[in-house]
Amino acid sequence: MSNPPSTQRESNRLISSTSPYLLQHAYNPVHWFEWGSEALIKAKEEDKPILVSIGYSSCHWCHVMERESFENDDIALIMNEHFICIKVDREERPDIDQIYMEAVQAMQQHGGWPLNVFLTPEQKPFYGGTYFPAKNWTNLLFQISKAFREKRSEIDQSAEDIRNHLQTSDLNRFAKEPGAEKFDTASLDKMFTIIESRFDKTRGGIEKAPKFVMPTIWLFLLRYYSITKNKEALHMVSLTLRKMIQGGLYDQIGGGFSRYSVDAEWFAPHFEKMLYDNAQLMSLYAEAYAVTKDQHFKSTVNETVEWLTREMMHPEGGFYSALDADSEGVEGKFYTWTWEELTNALPKNSITREYYGAIQEGNWEHGRNILIRAEIDEQIMTRHSMTNHDLEQHVNLDKMKLLEERSKRIRPGLDDKVLTGWNAMMIKGLVDGYKALDDPMYLDLALKNISFIEKYLINNGKVYRAFKNKHSETEGFLEDYAFLIQAYASLYQVTFNEEWLRKANNWTEYLLKHFYDEGEGYFHFSSLSAEKLIAQKKEIFDNVIPASNSVMARNLYHLGILLDKEEWKKQAMVMTSRLVSIIESEPSYMSNWGILFSEITKGMAEVVIVGEEAEKMRREFHQLYIPFTLTLGSQTTSSLPLLQGRELIEGTTKIYVCFNKTCQLPVESVSEAIKQIA
Repeated sequence: MSNPPSTQRESNRLISSTSPYLLQHAYNPVHWFEWGSEALIKAKEEDKPILVSIGYSSCHWCHVMERESFENDDIALIMNEHFICIKVDREERPDIDQIYMEAVQAMQQHGGWPLNVFLTPEQKPFYGGTYFPAKNWTNLLFQISKAFREKRSEIDQSAEDIRNHLQTSDLNRFAKEPGAEKFDTASLDKMFTIIESRFDKTRGGIEKAPKFVMPTIWLFLLRYYSITKNKEALHMVSLTLRKMIQGGLYDQIGGGFSRYSVDAEWFAPHFEKMLYDNAQLMSLYAEAYAVTKDQHFKSTVNETVEWLTREMMHPEGGFYSALDADSEGVEGKFYTWTWEELTNALPKNSITREYYGAIQEGNWEHGRNILIRAEIDEQIMTRHSMTNHDLEQHVNLDKMKLLEERSKRIRPGLDDKVLTGWNAMMIKGLVDGYKALDDPMYLDLALKNISFIEKYLINNGKVYRAFKNKHSETEGFLEDYAFLIQAYASLYQVTFNEEWLRKANNWTEYLLKHFYDEGEGYFHFSSLSAEKLIAQKKEIFDNVIPASNSVMARNLYHLGILLDKEEWKKQAMVMTSRLVSIIESEPSYMSNWGILFSEITKGMAEVVIVGEEAEKMRREFHQLYIPFTLTLGSQTTSSLPLLQGRELIEGTTKIYVCFNKTCQLPVESVSEAIKQIA
């Protein structure tokens, strides 16, 4: 992706980076620094403004700006003379990205990437924006440099005002003091009503474009349906999930989802594929399959895993971060087809072009077709007098031909760094797939993945953020630790290996010591011992990735039950109750909090399975959709508090259904246990 040495250019400081995104810029004529003391000290010594340019490897407009400006010798000369230039990979350093994204939005500018922010030598932002065409960028560089020299006091004052804004915690505005907040279905009804009012009743999803997936919204609605039996909630989830896999957002040939749809129809994706989206969508489609038994949802999970293992997997079991939208400098070229390309790849009598909505002039740009499921299968079956089995066989054979043909193309760029948090999310996705589909391959992949994390990303009593040939020097953020704890707790519940719970417990205690703010009662995004930036943020809003504080609050609640730590349960409830008003009024951006709210409202059943057939019964139990349960068990003996007194009688297996540590009479079948839970 970066200019190779054959261009005769010398590499810059980025050549020693572990970030594929920074390595893409390693042969730019810009004298890029990584974020660190060398650049920051130099800015102070030379009294120059700092330019921080933030992006990520699969970002289309980041590539465009690099080609137009950062590879241009004349523009690089201006940047090098007047600025200290720092390149940041937002995926390796989300802490820096969070701060300066918020700063740009505070300046009434649109956020996005590439994010280009100008700072004083003290790291205080005073101007910023996203993509700039080369001419505009050149003009801006001169204007900023001139203003910095001639209007320094105004710039310093403006930068100080923005710094003060950044240091104001979101919790000051949105968190209330603990009071008499109730956890009840009336609040859940309010959340549902607001989501319903924003729902696209024709195409699914939230009614706007571009259209992001936001998996936790639909995971919340599945739980709302489980509590209330409101059929509209289930319809909203099912419609959204069906429409997503019928559109171009889903890779019809190779599996896996793109990051978002540029339109409201899920038709034209922004073609980059991110690990974190697909991890959460694994969980979502697996849960939806457990509820509905819709075979399309099951095949979506299977195809996504096939893509994951084929294109995204490190030989030792870690998963890479992202696939680029572009190949050969063209967005979507790898994934789209001309009519001629389809005709040459498929048999003459194939109906697959029709099945995937392709037309001779192309259904997208430049005569190319985005493959979509334009019609429901029944319409095509009727038109061609085919059975469901015949159609499925026909399309699957042709899909293999198209996948083979596509594999000959120049591939999109691969961001092959392994991020702890995103991999831990995928472990949860694989565990959920294993539970719903009862396929041991999913568990094998999850166990390989956790082994990779433990081998390469945990060292010296710390979790590290990223790995590419070696782990980065950056300690993991709250996101990394929180998702790792969630992964350990998930693995315990499908293996009954108590070592996973012990590790979840230990990392939770680490976070309480090194990330927790006693004053506000929530967790910092960065460790208390991390490099001091101009603001220390706490993440509370759920977005395409759930907020790290909401993930951690759920961890505390679940582990409080599994490990019988009442203080952790209470802590999770206080964290949630203080945000009730914003959870109720903005459920789309508090949807993971909404999931926890529903769990506290309903209460979590402790399902304890003990005896020789514990594993068999657990597998049977987990194929059902029973969201408000935590499973524990053993075939032998256990040290866990909730398993004490659950006697093991040779030749028998018993299931104890408990609420708040009070157990009903043991039963000997999953169906009897389900009745007790109900």
